[in-house]
Amino acid sequence: MANIGVFYGTMTGNTERIAETIAEQLGGTLHSVADAETADFEKYDLVVLGSATWGDGDLTEDWEDNLDNFKSASLSGKKIAMFMLGDQFGYPDSFVSSSSILLEALKSTGATLIGQTSTDGYEFNESGAGVVVDGKFSGLVLDEDNQSDLTDERIEKWVSDLKASL
Repeated sequence: MANIGVFYGTMTGNTERIAETIAEQLGGTLHSVADAETADFEKYDLVVLGSATWGDGDLTEDWEDNLDNFKSASLSGKKIAMFMLGDQFGYPDSFVSSSSILLEALKSTGATLIGQTSTDGYEFNESGAGVVVDGKFSGLVLDEDNQSDLTDERIEKWVSDLKASL
């Protein structure tokens, strides 16, 4: 099995709770991005990034403060998967838009993005650049405000798909 690191930034605790579940199911090591150094990202074969969208499309403060550590990581040949939390009804014009910031940062690392998921079952107007491509989100999307009853099922399917791609 691949060496897996799960990195999250959180404001309310929801992203941390989801990150714990994903790390447990993947057999990965959990990291708060607030404490992560560049070398922490580099030691894994699969790096899983988690963030909520704060406000109208911002990353959490943890990610904002430490994004440069991720961007400077040398991840060539490694895989990246993302999970994002957002509120599709409260913010239908910027649903999970913070992930576009992580996607832009990903370009400099040399890693390959995996774990895209269908937009079926979500209602929103738009999201940030590159977040939705060909009817798929750039990662796992969860809406704890409106669809928390679907979270466990969505995580299990996504983790199963990730394991199959490793």
